[in-house]
Amino acid sequence: MNKAHVIEHLKFALEAQLTTAKVAAKTAHDTATHEENIAENKYDTLGLEAAYLAQGQAQRVNDCYKSMELFKPIFNQPASSKIAIGSLVCLEGTNEQQKWFYLGPSAGGLTVEVKGLTIAVVTPGAPLGKLLLNKQLDDGISLTIADVKHDYDIVEIL
Repeated sequence: MNKAHVIEHLKFALEAQLTTAKVAAKTAHDTATHEENIAENKYDTLGLEAAYLAQGQAQRVNDCYKSMELFKPIFNQPASSKIAIGSLVCLEGTNEQQKWFYLGPSAGGLTVEVKGLTIAVVTPGAPLGKLLLNKQLDDGISLTIADVKHDYDIVEIL
């Protein structure tokens, strides 16, 4: 796995999220300010609802910008023997199936495809992120999801 390729894909995915958020915010703003949405009586709340949606979409745009800023300093971070924010990690389950994760400062749940492999962003605030932080190569972790215990070995850290 080439970490530089993963980082390029992550940058592209973060930019795509921002673009989508901007379009949604503009659409919501246009709806909220359209003359057809002016309240005709005290029970007509369409304009108010549209304004709340526009505010939420604007916040989403801000969150995307913040996410991109948080990623900038860690993208050039050198690999370490311990997992830290900015580490690309491969876990191997008991069935020898491998899963790749990027420990990021934000954007948990974001996934990218690189050469046929899916890499998921996890944050230190997520259960898996907490377990991975400061672990080393060949360490094992156990994660319980929906009352099912999953055991993994750390087989690669980039």
